[in-house]
Amino acid sequence: MTYVVLAVLAAATVAGLVYRARYGRLRVSGGDLPPGLLPDGPPAGVTLLHFTSATCAPCRQVRAVCADLAKDVSGVLHVEVDADEHLDAVKGLDIWRLPTLLVVDRGGRIARRTVGVPDRADLRRTVTEVLAA
Repeated sequence: MTYVVLAVLAAATVAGLVYRARYGRLRVSGGDLPPGLLPDGPPAGVTLLHFTSATCAPCRQVRAVCADLAKDVSGVLHVEVDADEHLDAVKGLDIWRLPTLLVVDRGGRIARRTVGVPDRADLRRTVTEVLAA
């Protein structure tokens, strides 16, 4: 019985560490956005496409990070998408948790994605790289 408890605790610890390591990390992604998701078609620069919900507490933090970056960096647009109102896009983009943030390049392709609250410095660096590409 003791071994079973230890095995369950070890598995839970490993799962928690993996979750923590991935939360908020921007990772390379790919694919195109479904048509009509962006307000004016493909962006002129970089679009921070933030999937949110009214009941999502971390979404407010992502909103603040993205709004600050869009205000400070020329060519960056922040767009919030209510996940409940765009279920087809959520399914098509394989979004399972909120908040999810997609960094979309000027060609309308998803350059990076993250689940959770991204680090401000990492997001700024990523946006700068995508703008330069």
